[in-house]
Amino acid sequence: MASGEVASSATAKYLQIAADLAAQIKSGALPPGAIVPSEAELMQRYGVASGTARKAVAELRTAQLIETHHGRGSFVRSRPPVQRKSADRFRRAHRKAGKAAYLAEAETSGGIPSVTVLFVGPTEAPPEIADRLGLPTGTQVLARKRRYFRDGTPTEEATSYLPWDVAKDIPEVFAENPGGGGIYARLEEHGYSLAEFTESVRARLATKPETRALTLSPGAPVIHLVRDAITTDGRVVEVCDTVMAADQFVLDYRFPAHD
Repeated sequence: MASGEVASSATAKYLQIAADLAAQIKSGALPPGAIVPSEAELMQRYGVASGTARKAVAELRTAQLIETHHGRGSFVRSRPPVQRKSADRFRRAHRKAGKAAYLAEAETSGGIPSVTVLFVGPTEAPPEIADRLGLPTGTQVLARKRRYFRDGTPTEEATSYLPWDVAKDIPEVFAENPGGGGIYARLEEHGYSLAEFTESVRARLATKPETRALTLSPGAPVIHLVRDAITTDGRVVEVCDTVMAADQFVLDYRFPAHD
């Protein structure tokens, strides 16, 4: 469908406009990073009211085809390669090779990973975290908050919480860079042999702070994943609370078919 030639049909006009623009994005007529026509331009081009133009732009945001920046306008998204999170990323072999989970994952899915450490230090355990660690709410724990990037694009924020009695004897976990293999390697070096990881996953809309941190469009979805690291004696020695830009990830899982 040519630009400006939206067919008349039972389909709502804003959906027709959104479909026309989406076709231009997918064909490359509107390449990654290109500015999307403003509401005023859409009103003139398609002969519609401002509300219709606004809904068409919102539809493209919902489809994760564009991103809107206040005061600058809307732009075609430049999507880095989709990462795949799977059980493989936590193999002990990766830790022994000096690879933290994020780097092991990035190797298999392409792209240049980087990380910014936002905070390392003591904090009070939030209720859900305390419950997972088997501690009273408000107990002092060590928190490590990071923001991860792929080809310069922020993709996720993660905060690890470790019981203070575990962390206090492992000086490396207080450093921005805990060394090859990450904090799981340091835990195992200090006698906390990891037996399994459990994850709780849900989808929701991003909060305003998450939208800013991950440079998301307003109303964009995120994946909220909380993981427990459990030792061979059944103790949870780390809880990792992660928020991921939903369009950047595919979650792959493998389950045994036997009892």
